[in-house]
Amino acid sequence: MAGAGKTTVGKALSSHIGYEFLDTDKIIENLYGKSKDIIDSEGQDRFRAIEEEVLLSTKFNETLLATGGSAVFSHLAMKFIREKSYVIYLEVNFETIMDRVSDFKERGFIKDPNQTVENAYKKREILYKRYSDHTVTNNRDIEDCIHKILTKLKL
Repeated sequence: MAGAGKTTVGKALSSHIGYEFLDTDKIIENLYGKSKDIIDSEGQDRFRAIEEEVLLSTKFNETLLATGGSAVFSHLAMKFIREKSYVIYLEVNFETIMDRVSDFKERGFIKDPNQTVENAYKKREILYKRYSDHTVTNNRDIEDCIHKILTKLKL
């Protein structure tokens, strides 16, 4: 979910374990432009297709990948990632997400037109749990989250 700390925790964790860090949102931005601009001009389906293409092209070789929050909408991409790696869901309660993200309209956030952010959060939460190998709560500091991940992965 946007605001869960995927990029922040991912960068710190990859540095700690010596893995390459990839952020699919940044890859998409470098290749196609900002996600919000893609969604606004070409639609959510086009953005999801681009996101899926980027995810399926990822080479996992001592790589830590931070996906966009909408990656879970692609069963094919999530199956691919789970076959190549572990999937960790950074669980953050809705109130904390709202504190961390000031404006979802500027984030390129995919949701149904009449859906609230909270309803989108609840829908995604089900998918995040379904596709994850491990769930780690990220309501405290980065070091705490990294410690939890390392413990779950036995690193």
